[in-house]
Formats: sequence, structure tokens, C-alpha cells
Amino acid sequence: MKDRYMKRCSLQLCQWLVLGVLMLAPMSGCAATQSCSSYATPSADGRDPATAQKLTFEAVELMERDPAKAEKLLKDALTTDIFHGPAHNNLAVIYLNQGKLYEAANEFEWARKLMPGHPDPRMNLAVTLERAGRIDEALATYDSALEVYPGHVPTMQALTRMQLREKRTDDRTPRMLREIALAGETPQWRQWAQGQLTKLAKP
Repeated sequence: MKDRYMKRCSLQLCQWLVLGVLMLAPMSGCAATQSCSSYATPSADGRDPATAQKLTFEAVELMERDPAKAEKLLKDALTTDIFHGPAHNNLAVIYLNQGKLYEAANEFEWARKLMPGHPDPRMNLAVTLERAGRIDEALATYDSALEVYPGHVPTMQALTRMQLREKRTDDRTPRMLREIALAGETPQWRQWAQGQLTKLAKP
């Protein structure tokens, strides 16, 4: 199966998060006078969530056909409001596609903390860790995505593929494969899951 799991934040998700992260404190792991990011952190009065949302909308439409322009728009969005989770997630997807694993992981961490109830940043972070060869951390992060969103099909697809490749299957693997065989995102995923179930059933 082609290794394409990363999920960008949709326009609907951006709308859902407009006001949800306005009062979040700075990310853990930084001193009070420091920033965890290269973006300027505006004061509460200087932040402009509406503009950040607008720029993120524009970037979503450009991510596939003009990633360089989308990257600039997302950076502008984060300069306007550093706590806009979808912009962090989408910028991280661009970095991941560029092979910039460290930068992608940093942005996915921001998105994960700013979007605690959404599985995509966690799944995307797990993909990044997997590509970096950090298998145990990737498995744990996939699990965390399923904790916040049980039954999230894209995460199950990524997790079961990794479990099988790394020979780290567990008692959940057949169940997840059955769910993918029924509800996988594409016919290819459904066929793959059916084939893996057949292999697991062989003595």
C-alpha cells in the first residue's frame, strides 16, 4: 500500500477551531519568556484569529498544486495567531512531504496540543515518528489517536500496516483489519485488509 496517511485539516475543522484555542497557555517545555516556535507570539490584543482562519482556508486550497505558496500562507497565519491549530497541522503536512521530519514533528506537536479532541495531528505525528524509525513512539502515538477517536479508520489503516510490517501485531489487529475491510477509505485499502485477514487465518 502506498505510504500516504497524512491528513490536512479541512475547512470544516478550521471553522470548528476558530474560537476553541484562544485561551490556551504557551506550550509546555518552554520557559515563560521563550517561544517554542520560530513565529512571533502576539499579545492577546494583537492576535487575529479570523485572519489566521482566512489564511488557513486559502492554504488548504493550494496545498497540492502550490505547496510553496501554501507554506507561506500558513506561516503568515501563525504569525497572526500562533495558537491556530489547523495551520500548525497543515504546515507540518507540507514539511513532512518535504522530508523535514524534525520541523514536521514540532508542528504536529503544537497541533496535537491545540486540538486535543481531534485524531489527525496525533496520527500525523505517528507517521512522522514511523518515518524517523522511532517505532515504539510511533505505535504509542497511533494508540493515542485511537484513544481520542476510537474507530478512526485512517489511523487503523496506518497502525495495522505498521504492526504487520514490524511484526508487532496484537489482539486488536484482526479486529481492525475487519473494520478496514468493511470501511477502508479506498477499495485498495479494503482489498489489502481482506488479503491480510486471509493470511492471518492460515495455520
